Amino acid sequence: MKPIQDIYPLLTTPHNVVITTHQKPDADAMGSSLAMYHFLTSFGHSVTVVSPTNWAKWLDWMPGAANVIDYELQRDRGEAALKQAQWVFCLDFNVLIRTKHMANTLRAGAYDRILIDHHQQPEIGVFTWGISDTGKSSTCEMVYDFIIGSGYGDRITPAMADCLYAGVMTDTGSFRFPSASAAVHRMVGDLKERGLRHTIVHENIYDNFLENRLRFIGHILLHRMDLFYEYNTALISIPKKDLLRYEVKTGDTEGLVNYPLSIQGIKLAALVIDRDEERKWSFRSKGDFDVNTFARNYFEGGGHYNAAGGRSSDPLDVTVQHFIEAMRKNALQLQ
Repeated sequence: MKPIQDIYPLLTTPHNVVITTHQKPDADAMGSSLAMYHFLTSFGHSVTVVSPTNWAKWLDWMPGAANVIDYELQRDRGEAALKQAQWVFCLDFNVLIRTKHMANTLRAGAYDRILIDHHQQPEIGVFTWGISDTGKSSTCEMVYDFIIGSGYGDRITPAMADCLYAGVMTDTGSFRFPSASAAVHRMVGDLKERGLRHTIVHENIYDNFLENRLRFIGHILLHRMDLFYEYNTALISIPKKDLLRYEVKTGDTEGLVNYPLSIQGIKLAALVIDRDEERKWSFRSKGDFDVNTFARNYFEGGGHYNAAGGRSSDPLDVTVQHFIEAMRKNALQLQ
């Protein structure tokens, strides 16, 4: 994988470009993709954003979101774009399997794949150019660095600033997490000077849900959260019937795993959701408990030191028991 800087001299030559990200994209994935979309379009590149799956409706406000192709629903359009592509930017993921049904097509394509990502253990061999930096707060921060580093920071528009801020804000927990470095705050200051509307972004991200989501969260916290104080751990397990009862849509469970961390003494928070095809896990931690390693060791997952995800093909009750056993095996680290 050649350094990402090597692509800078090529930016002024128009290419057919696809930008893609991980399945079920969050604000960082969608924000980085759309900011890059607007940036590359300004050079005359033909750019298409292809998401492997659908995304939360509360991301539809992002400038350019209406043009994003949902590969699961519009496979013919997605395949056509990839067939014509010369460059494929891979943002906010670093192993092709994270693109679900797109993975085989992405691997087989003759185009140059370009990585910009901040997760651990990248699949470096499949990328022509790229940068992988686990020290960065978000992929949006890295896209901002890419734009500034290219020498074309003057092309950042208010629309791009809004997209970039959304990803940085959410991936830092509204600037709460240690990843919110001085460089992140300098970036936000620069984006404000370029037209960032931070209040509107906050409203679109956090004040854009239906009533049923709030009632769903209340039900979950009251009935589906278990606390293991001897292990400084909280577990939320959500059965499929709860998703159906409250008509939960993509994005409605975003951030739910963080709630137990507000409880005094809790060091590890885990969330498991009973999806149709598998059980999806999310892990968050405080301090020196490494949920990336925990997810990789027990739940076919990974991510960051204090934030990771995983999966299980086991039934909900079985995978919950597996978690409890894993928690007990890590008792010393959880003290």
